[in-house]
Amino acid sequence: MSRQKIAAGNWKMNLDLEEGLQLARTISHMEIPMDVNVILGIPYVYLKSALDMLLHVPRVDVAAQNCHQAESGAFTGEVSASMLESISCPYVIIGHSERRMYFGEDSKILAEKVDKALEHDLRVIFCCGESLQTRKAGEQNSYVTQQLKESLSHLSQKQMKSIIIAYEPIWAIGTGETASPEQAQEMHLEIRNHLRESFGDEVADQMEILYGGSVKAANAKSIFGQDDVDGGLVGGASLDAEQFQTIIKSFS
Repeated sequence: MSRQKIAAGNWKMNLDLEEGLQLARTISHMEIPMDVNVILGIPYVYLKSALDMLLHVPRVDVAAQNCHQAESGAFTGEVSASMLESISCPYVIIGHSERRMYFGEDSKILAEKVDKALEHDLRVIFCCGESLQTRKAGEQNSYVTQQLKESLSHLSQKQMKSIIIAYEPIWAIGTGETASPEQAQEMHLEIRNHLRESFGDEVADQMEILYGGSVKAANAKSIFGQDDVDGGLVGGASLDAEQFQTIIKSFS
């Protein structure tokens, strides 16, 4: 089974309703290659509107940007996996570096979030990645694989088939810096080898691993051309329809 090519856009806390729906509408009318799947990480308040708009659009899906680890309860302002399931949201992003950094989400919390998301039949885009300090110390490989061990090692092979991994070098998010295609390939191969050792060949060979560090129209083709890079989790460039379309068409 070949791996899916994925162009995922994380809108973060950007765009109002009209702007967001216009962007989704523009993307829905794009010519998307048959072997590429587009996933839009949309703010909670627009999720249902976007899902309704894109319901019959092939190869365009929607992701929530986070979910809580509890089923329900007194967690004002939070959104549960069951709520996402109730509106037929197919994907959720878990473990983004900004959630780890600004909201103190550690590996234990992220493992609980992954479990809850899978319990409600959501596919998980699980983020991992190292800081510049860790990269300069040459400890990036062990650091990233440890993140995966702490949050995913308890899962079964079957559960892992509902996981997509997004490698985001923290030093390259929103900084204009980007890992070279060779650096991206090196880490993606390290992740795939870890998956092979932990879950076997089938999981490793089928797992989509996305690159998530300042992907732009200008560099997407060279990054996506690497053997173990299956696409990107795109930040700012996904808010620009023209640039995102170029990224979508950047697969070799």
